[in-house]
Amino acid sequence: MQIKLFIQEHNGEERIFASFPYSDKLNKWIRNIPGARWSNSKKLWHFHPGKQLIELMKQKLGENYLDLSTLQLQLDEKKKQKHEALVSGMEKDTATAFNYFRMWMEEKRYSDETVKNYMQALHQFLKYHSPTSYKVLTVEDVERYNHNEIIKKELSVSFQRIMIGAIKLFYSQSEGTLMNLEKLQRPSKESRLPEILSKQEVQQLLSSCENLKHKALLSLIYSCGLRIGEALALKIKHLDKDRHLIHIVQAKGKKDRYVNYSEKLMPLLRKYYEEWKPTEYLFEGQVGGPYTERSAAKVLQQAVAKCKIRKRVTLHTLRHSFATHLLESGTDIRYIQELLGHSSPKTTMIYTHVSSKNIAAIKSPLDDLDI
Repeated sequence: MQIKLFIQEHNGEERIFASFPYSDKLNKWIRNIPGARWSNSKKLWHFHPGKQLIELMKQKLGENYLDLSTLQLQLDEKKKQKHEALVSGMEKDTATAFNYFRMWMEEKRYSDETVKNYMQALHQFLKYHSPTSYKVLTVEDVERYNHNEIIKKELSVSFQRIMIGAIKLFYSQSEGTLMNLEKLQRPSKESRLPEILSKQEVQQLLSSCENLKHKALLSLIYSCGLRIGEALALKIKHLDKDRHLIHIVQAKGKKDRYVNYSEKLMPLLRKYYEEWKPTEYLFEGQVGGPYTERSAAKVLQQAVAKCKIRKRVTLHTLRHSFATHLLESGTDIRYIQELLGHSSPKTTMIYTHVSSKNIAAIKSPLDDLDI
């Protein structure tokens, strides 16, 4: 018996429908999937489209019980339509080079996030000059685009750097163009010190979490100084309780590393595991697969609001706080670099500027005056 999955519009939104001969067992299992709805008109179960749903079904039932042929054809067609809309209006050679650039980045194993950001920035630049061919565009065209679309619209320096980076990489593997890459310079990176929470504020945040899963997630990020993507990609098998280490697999820069397993974190994660029973990822979403970054950010903001902390706090603030607190407790910066997974010690050195321990100990000359 197979469950046939397909996409169809229902009440104004796209849904994934599941069609199968009646079975008490399958009916009961599908009814219990979070977000499952029954359509009286179609007499079928349907769900919100998403990869997590498909992965959960594969995991629970096995691929042999799923007929994904129709669904895959529909997804391929949607991808094709989206791509055609993306290059619509582009000059022919430009569209070809644009498509090749994505394939080239993927083959060079650039991260999904880098591919996404570079393709979006490059697309905006090329569409702005459409239907002019990319081959005749110059540095002056980049500067005009930069002034009209970024400076005038007060977009961030970070976006401008991504845009220049995308253009430089795109033209670096293109031949026969007028773009002079030696003259194409990125703007200086903004020098901003990260926001840091005190240990008391971190204590407040973690103590405010009544949900065990939320508390375990935030505790893990702070305890190990993880990027949010690293925390959500963690699988149960990556926790080495005997060696007191956690294996971070293929993080930023395609690098593996180990981080220490806090003594206080271990019983917390054990209690969380026994209550929530994740199957593959340490923190999973409602329909399986890894917990989403959006959900994690919402958890943090609820805790921040509850504690009435006025600082601008993000999930990355916990990582910054971890590094700063280690530095202030006397940990060698080379070990902090290793724990954070930084390639260069220069990146880690920023925490010497935000550490308050030595600065707070400096005596102000005002203290010597009688006021």
